[in-house]
Amino acid sequence: MANVRLKQWNVSRRKTMNDRELIILFGDYLTGIRRYSEKTAESYLGDLRDFLRFLKKEEFGGFLDVSRRVAKFYVSELASRYAPSSVSRKISTLRSFYHFLIAEEMLETHPFLEVKPPKKKKRLPSFVYPEDLEALFESIDRNSDKGERDYLLLSVLYDTGVRVGELCDMKLKDFDMDKRLLFVRGKGKKDRMVPLGNPLIELIRSYMISGRKNLVKGEKHSHLFTNLRGKPLTERGVRHILKSILEQAGSHHKITPHTLRHTFASHLLSKGADLRSVQEMLGHSHISSTEIYTSISNEDLKKRYMEAHPRAAGKNRNND
Repeated sequence: MANVRLKQWNVSRRKTMNDRELIILFGDYLTGIRRYSEKTAESYLGDLRDFLRFLKKEEFGGFLDVSRRVAKFYVSELASRYAPSSVSRKISTLRSFYHFLIAEEMLETHPFLEVKPPKKKKRLPSFVYPEDLEALFESIDRNSDKGERDYLLLSVLYDTGVRVGELCDMKLKDFDMDKRLLFVRGKGKKDRMVPLGNPLIELIRSYMISGRKNLVKGEKHSHLFTNLRGKPLTERGVRHILKSILEQAGSHHKITPHTLRHTFASHLLSKGADLRSVQEMLGHSHISSTEIYTSISNEDLKKRYMEAHPRAAGKNRNND
């Protein structure tokens, strides 16, 4: 039906359409030509209706009367009311709409083509300070098989920076103890090698000999980590373990496996590690994904300064 309607409206007829008819025509294009779902198309049309209300309120005419100045004015109006992500989405809708109008020969210039969406504020990944992390390790009772497993799990997440899915997928054969390396099956089949420190190697060896052997209970699998029923540990299980460790430590922090991955990277960089090396260990395809952790290191440095320097908080002290 939508395709038929699009063909029926010739160019001369389209140039005389009112704004409501243009919205209907664009909706037919989205569902009939682009094959968007009704829900997605309605989201686009909702953005168009919002824009039309703005045009009528400010007496700027209709869709076909919009200039670049009006487009920029509308974006500044949006920026004062919505988050950057919402503004970007609305601009994307209007760009698509005006591309459509130009393709249908109803307009010659695109008012939103040069309009730039507002920059999104970069949120720094959360991380854990060394003393808080140490408190978590100390809270684990390592005298039980479960405790030995939990201690190693926390150690592997922090010492290697692996993703939770990569942790759950670890097999016994992935560890080369002699070369002190861990083979990690990364996202998108991007495998990598991560170096292992001697303390972590000793923990792994001890767990393989005793803790894992007791926990696996005769189950036939080679996964490093197992739940209390002997089955391979799941991502949900890992998060449950971390939550129980936090409760044992009396910590009010919200720490996830990804928080420990962030912590691994930020602590390495704060100690002078090379950015490219950290990128390889994390398995990032692009260096820009790793550069965010340099900001965390700077934030950590500022916190330490504010805590330690006698004049950092602006307190005046008399010199003797």
